[in-house]
Amino acid sequence: MLKQERADHVLRRLEELYPETPIPLDHTNSFTLLVAVLLSAQCTDVRVNLVTPALFKLADSAEKMRKLSVEKIDAIVRPCGLAPRKATAIQGLSQILVDRHGGEVPADMAALEELPGVGHKTASVVMAQAFGVPAFPVDTHIHRLAQRWKLTDGRNVQRTEEDLKKLFPRDAWNKLHLQIIFYGREYCSARGCNGMVCEICKTLFPRRKTPVQTKK
Repeated sequence: MLKQERADHVLRRLEELYPETPIPLDHTNSFTLLVAVLLSAQCTDVRVNLVTPALFKLADSAEKMRKLSVEKIDAIVRPCGLAPRKATAIQGLSQILVDRHGGEVPADMAALEELPGVGHKTASVVMAQAFGVPAFPVDTHIHRLAQRWKLTDGRNVQRTEEDLKKLFPRDAWNKLHLQIIFYGREYCSARGCNGMVCEICKTLFPRRKTPVQTKK
């Protein structure tokens, strides 16, 4: 099976498995989504969703959040890990949004990446899920599964993103990145599959005899 054929099969099968793709992080607007995605770094979505209600009850906008002290934010988000750094970033980006963007989250990749604590993946998630702009955020699940399915060489997440964008239609990116994440969590996790166990891996590579060693 050629690489494009594998990609086409993945797209068809994931659409069958996950026709609906609810955003895993609870939010009410683009600002709360941005904060939730920032908090999700090295933390599960479940834990983030447990923490954010208390934070967003106090501040669900940049204007409100900038008025909270870093210490106050830190005390609330501590269960998410890396709390001091994340709290500083949340307070800092809130101030920048007020000063430079009228308190609104900009629908602009470059502007998002300039915010404290917001890297390319976080910016991509916000662009895709808050504004509907085609993007292909690559997290650990996607990076690992793309290697198991031989859709990329796994050199780095930037290369994986580039390769996946070439293989899949642009109008599928926003939904597909969530579908791959859902599939990875349910069937092709780090402990659940080594490239030889789950349905898609076995379908794409029925003769594979050696576990796949993925690059981080």
